[in-house]
Amino acid sequence: MSTNLAERVAARRTHTPARQTTRGTAAQQPNLVQFVQSMRGEIARALPAHVANPERIARIALTELRRVEHLAECTQESFGGALMTCAQLGLEPGGALGEAYLLPFWNKRVRAYEVQLVVGYQGMVKLFWQHPAAAGLTARTVYENDKFEYEDGLDPVLRHKPARSNRGRPTDYYAIARMSNGGSAFVVMSGEDVEAIRRRSKSRDSGPWSTDYDAMARKTVIRQLFKILPKSSELARAVAHDEGVRRDPTPEALDVPPDYIEGEVVEQESASQVEDVPAEFTGWPEATERAAAETASQ
Repeated sequence: MSTNLAERVAARRTHTPARQTTRGTAAQQPNLVQFVQSMRGEIARALPAHVANPERIARIALTELRRVEHLAECTQESFGGALMTCAQLGLEPGGALGEAYLLPFWNKRVRAYEVQLVVGYQGMVKLFWQHPAAAGLTARTVYENDKFEYEDGLDPVLRHKPARSNRGRPTDYYAIARMSNGGSAFVVMSGEDVEAIRRRSKSRDSGPWSTDYDAMARKTVIRQLFKILPKSSELARAVAHDEGVRRDPTPEALDVPPDYIEGEVVEQESASQVEDVPAEFTGWPEATERAAAETASQ
């Protein structure tokens, strides 16, 4: 009897509950930090020629790991896939510039956190301008006291004269694209149309829809406009990967459609001060300060 008891005590001491090993933040975060560091070479090879700072991409990713709640608990496959998509498209993977967002969501099917990549408004605009035929892109919000009219048909018309003060609440959103050959196109969406699309998004109540609604509404109407415009290969890939989950970080996976899985996006707390980074990242370029980045993007 005593021998059996001793064996049971010994077994209990060496047993670790499965919930702690699979969901422990303290164990997962160092793994992802090391994972980001190990990806520096792949990031450098994946970046487009006009983006020559792989250390900056990796440093911003590390900042996001420490800033965004539950992001450090996501699977390495989904985090690496999202980071490689950003690198291959030349987009910064953080909310400061509004180019791309890394959002954690709880995948009910595999019972794990995964990263959903959301391409931001500024990211869509940036990729549009890489097309050689691009000549202009405008996206605006219409308010109830503005003078606004549009008409579809063989001779489409769009006129918008913003009120100088007391503009009221937003009512519509529109985007206009101009091409170097003289052609142009526009799309108008009502607030109700935008809301219908927002409600279908997994991140409808968190991430940029929560913090930057107006920018996401303009991005939504731009996406509708892109359906009728010639697109660069980078822009077409960005549209394909927007709000998807990529689990393969190899360069070839950019041309494979990502997964769109029903899940629960985790509500994010307001941005807080980022803690000091580990010693192995000393000397890397600092991530863009939020205030300076927002000023530069306007």
